[in-house]
Amino acid sequence: MSDHPEAPVEPFAAHEPPYYAVVFTTVRTQDQSGYGETNARMEELVKDVPGYLGMDHAQTPGGLGITVAYFRDADALTQWRTDAEHRAAQQRGRDRWYESYTLHVAKVERSHGFRRAEAPGSVTAG
Repeated sequence: MSDHPEAPVEPFAAHEPPYYAVVFTTVRTQDQSGYGETNARMEELVKDVPGYLGMDHAQTPGGLGITVAYFRDADALTQWRTDAEHRAAQQRGRDRWYESYTLHVAKVERSHGFRRAEAPGSVTAG
């Protein structure tokens, strides 16, 4: 969902499975009036869903947007999917902002991460 170029470049951390990943891929129309405000509102609203874990977002230079939202369980996912304000935003997206989109829901059965350790002797701000 995020459309923030200033957002830190940090992937969603690995969690103990199982949990759900919702992959939303989009190609947007030229008319994006009102999109930014609605997108920001949806990002705030989803944080109130018990079981919402976080999200990742990427945009290709060619215009393909990919958002992956993570939910602890199917109940959290259902709460988000059926939220009235979210449903209204989905309809506005189909009416105005999206040329096309796909939505995939997957149950995560394995999850791990990696972070490069700081090099010995490196200086960090503090």
